[in-house]
Amino acid sequence: MRPLAIAHVCFVAIALAAVPAAAQAPDTILVNGKILTVDARFSTRQALAIRDGRIVALDTSANIRKLAGRQTRVIDVQGRTVIPGLIDSHLHAIRAAQTFSTEVNWIGAASLADALGRISDAARTMKPGAWLIVAGGWNVQQFKENRRPTQAELIASAPNNPVYVQLGYGWAMLTPLAYKALNITGDADVPSGGKMERDASGKRTGGISGGEGAIIALFDKLPKPTFEEQVEGTRKFFRELNRLALTGVYDPGGNNLAPDDYQAVFKVWRQGEMTVRVAYTLCGQTPGAEFAELRGLVALVPQGFGDDMLRFGGLGERITAAMNNNNRPTDAEKEAYYDIVRWAAGRGMTLTMHWNNDASAGQLLDIFERVNREVPIGTLRWSIAHLNDASPATLARMKALGVGWTVQDAMYFGGEGYVQQAGAAAARRVPPVETGKRLGVTIGGGTDAHRVASYNPFTSLQWFLDGRTVAGTAIRGPEETPDRADALRFYTIGSAWFSFDESKRGSLEVGKLADLAVLSKDYMTVPVDEVHTIESLLTMVGGRVVYSSGEFAK
Repeated sequence: MRPLAIAHVCFVAIALAAVPAAAQAPDTILVNGKILTVDARFSTRQALAIRDGRIVALDTSANIRKLAGRQTRVIDVQGRTVIPGLIDSHLHAIRAAQTFSTEVNWIGAASLADALGRISDAARTMKPGAWLIVAGGWNVQQFKENRRPTQAELIASAPNNPVYVQLGYGWAMLTPLAYKALNITGDADVPSGGKMERDASGKRTGGISGGEGAIIALFDKLPKPTFEEQVEGTRKFFRELNRLALTGVYDPGGNNLAPDDYQAVFKVWRQGEMTVRVAYTLCGQTPGAEFAELRGLVALVPQGFGDDMLRFGGLGERITAAMNNNNRPTDAEKEAYYDIVRWAAGRGMTLTMHWNNDASAGQLLDIFERVNREVPIGTLRWSIAHLNDASPATLARMKALGVGWTVQDAMYFGGEGYVQQAGAAAARRVPPVETGKRLGVTIGGGTDAHRVASYNPFTSLQWFLDGRTVAGTAIRGPEETPDRADALRFYTIGSAWFSFDESKRGSLEVGKLADLAVLSKDYMTVPVDEVHTIESLLTMVGGRVVYSSGEFAK
């Protein structure tokens, strides 16, 4: 090439590089929408522009159209509501994804007949003799029959398959073929803490009841999906979350999740197939040996290791087995817990801790405050999960420490039981999110799916808005009921805080990642009792379409 030509090419390249970003045409624009930005003023805009995975402009449709170039994709959302992609701050997504392609899903079934029909459908489509497993995510109150399935009904639904149905962490029903496959012939074969149920005449019903440990151990006896099935389940589950407008998850680890169980999501990530942003945590799994385990697991994984699609998010939600669901820990148990969290603070690590009852929350906060006196934790984004009955005093201590609160919809499924246990007056304030907001505690919305709850965020949002259980019982009072804007904030910008991402996502603002969903109904105006029926018609993660249906299917 001649010197003059070379000089010309160089000049053009330099000139193009010098063109302001604002002058470059966007890759995609969305126009004619009701865009809920969830910024500080909860602004509503008509249109937005995306370039290189980020939002570069929000304005009227007419002005945004002016930015489009010849290669710009124009998406007319036809007046539909657009929200920031939802972020579940406490969803066991990695565990749920492992088995999603091999399980029968009862989430959302309105009747037991519908649920049993799903068993029958699976029996016709899966291989002969394949296991049919319902691993949770359902509740008796969601069925109009208001009862559990019988063994006879499961046999009738799938006479040639072993069937296993689990309800939370306290009960499971197995068919005879399932008992045979697991070599369970009597109580001696049931994991410690569990027992085979019998009717009034002493005949076995097919059910097994017991504590959390017993049901976890029983589930672990089931055949595990192959690695290929785990990878496929991960892809499918994340697409299912996209269908429900979810673009992010903070995964709190938990039971049944060993290091090998993370390999499927790692493969999906390495292949560039992630459609949900995941911040994951690690738990100690061996009672008494948790500290050694955790030190080994995180030796080469510093806090924040990864990228915007998959990132190490710290420890939790079970730091030690001894402190898990323990309202009266001994001094030795608290000291062992302190050793781990003090070490974590020294390494700058985030953690989340499962804690159910306000009456004993002081046991946990005493440890946090002790650590804070030695290594300040206010910038580490520590959090407490669950704690539905948090008192103002507890929330004030959390605020002083910089500890956030991830709030799930457990009372949507268990509200009637809570009323019986604690009384209607106590139930009026669970969860006390308005008090938490007033005190300045960062709140993230979530579900705790999928063993004990549905992963549908709109079910959780509806629970925030009306305080009604799955059976329709109104238990929460207006004093602790957020408005629609605040509930959406919990599930977007609030949840983003727990993974240090509130400056990157959680709202639709210039410079932030283009994670968004176009909704099937207007979240701000649809009757509250229909919020749970909302789905996404178009979901984008970083400006990339990861789910589309209806008029956006193409």
